[in-house]
Amino acid sequence: MNKLKKIGLTALAASLVTTSAFAGELTVAGSASMGLSNTSGSYDTGGGKGVSMGNQITFSGSGELDNGLNVSLSFTLDQADPTPSPFDGHSVTISSDALGTLVLSGEGGSSAQSALDTTAAGDVWNSTMGLSGSLAAGASGDNSLFYTLPEMMDGLAITASLSPGGNVAAQESLTSFGLVYTGVDGLTVKYGQGDSGTPGAEIESTSMYASYAIGSITVAVSNTEADKTGVANRELSSYQVAYTVSDDMSVTYGKDTFDLTGNTVDEEVEAIGVSYTTGGMTITANSYEATGAGNSATAKTDKWALTAAFAF
Repeated sequence: MNKLKKIGLTALAASLVTTSAFAGELTVAGSASMGLSNTSGSYDTGGGKGVSMGNQITFSGSGELDNGLNVSLSFTLDQADPTPSPFDGHSVTISSDALGTLVLSGEGGSSAQSALDTTAAGDVWNSTMGLSGSLAAGASGDNSLFYTLPEMMDGLAITASLSPGGNVAAQESLTSFGLVYTGVDGLTVKYGQGDSGTPGAEIESTSMYASYAIGSITVAVSNTEADKTGVANRELSSYQVAYTVSDDMSVTYGKDTFDLTGNTVDEEVEAIGVSYTTGGMTITANSYEATGAGNSATAKTDKWALTAAFAF
């Protein structure tokens, strides 16, 4: 990570506080990745092996005000696909031990519920194999507020979020909350509930997650139910078993299952992965097998992927 230090960070101070200047720090962090993958079966587009890349740079500025508040600004540059844009996310954070943490996300934020919506297996369904995805993914984090309460008991984090209706006609503000408990050694429990969608197509989502680590083995399970007005409800259940071979190497096996009300065939995807980290580089190899895409009993897709990711 490269650090550019500037005492009295004028531009940041002027944008965040008008009462006095303060000492701050600007940091720049980046990441990049190179990938190779191949898909075969029902969702094979005929393109053969494909290559991909990722690149991202995040600028972060932070400092402490005279009144004790900590203020930080984050701005991310990322060439998004399929809609090319140099910007990916930006937010302002205000925090203190007594007041908690408030994040205003102009772009790229999340609701308190959707922040907990990643499956136990790590969203292996989202690997371009024809699975339709979760209805719970409809919550927008743009122009939203995310609040983390001060710690009230050891190991318990409570969050809440608000997303105004914006330009959608008759759209009410969307709210959600989340709970994360880590007060027992090796145990993590999460619960979140929230709204998303548009008028006439509202989505009520509930997410639950639990993981327990003992020695080198971690077992995790999760479940998200999404009830959408006028549409069949969808449930996404998942589990993963992870084994830490060493400080640098780990092996995982996981499965995501989509159950759509009224369909006799579930969408399922299984994945096994191996990752190795050395210095600032992580090499990952994954193998996927998906069945039931589009709730079709004959759909079956296989995929393998190799990725090298770099942090700097």
